[in-house]
Amino acid sequence: MGTPIGNLEDITLRALRVLKEADYVLCEDTRVTGKLLHHHGIKAKMKRYDAHASVKTHEEVMADLESGLKVALVSDAGTPGISDPGVLLIQQARAAGHKIEAIPGASAITTAFSIAGIVGNQFSFWGFVPQKKGRETFFKKLADQKETVTFFESVHRIEKTLESLVKFLPASATVSVGRELTKMHEEMVVGDHETVRAYFKDNPGKVKGEFVVMVSFS
Repeated sequence: MGTPIGNLEDITLRALRVLKEADYVLCEDTRVTGKLLHHHGIKAKMKRYDAHASVKTHEEVMADLESGLKVALVSDAGTPGISDPGVLLIQQARAAGHKIEAIPGASAITTAFSIAGIVGNQFSFWGFVPQKKGRETFFKKLADQKETVTFFESVHRIEKTLESLVKFLPASATVSVGRELTKMHEEMVVGDHETVRAYFKDNPGKVKGEFVVMVSFS
């Protein structure tokens, strides 16, 4: 189920109905989901489900589905299964023949692309930049692309990533970095790689949250 990526009002009427009707909600962090539910006046039972969910947790959820319970799966923001936990559970539920319904919602990918001012309608999504192994290969491969590439980066590594873009990308590439999307301080920083890196280096107070980075070559 898609949940807001920042602004708590960015959730569909269908999603709110499903959250109310679910026997319980599987979520990465009960505090984050609890805030969303409280904002919309929804009282629902929550259970922790993240990338480290145990075999036992999966077995319990599958048993509940088998007994006819309705389970809603959410992530802290956006849609589970897209750079978020949920893939394994979805695979198991489908293999067992259970009905799986997609409840769409806000997307950081399309939100960022829509305000970046990038010409064209083709782009690829590469998920999160590898933390260690494969990181340099990621940027070398990026430099060889012709269409726009979109990826996520965390607050802990965004500055390092911007340095890598300066190191590997051609000077003609345009870098667009979205931060605080849908929130009060939403911002899209666009320019060549040197300009964007300098901006965040000169404004350390804006290095917060998760970032959506887009690199275009046209």
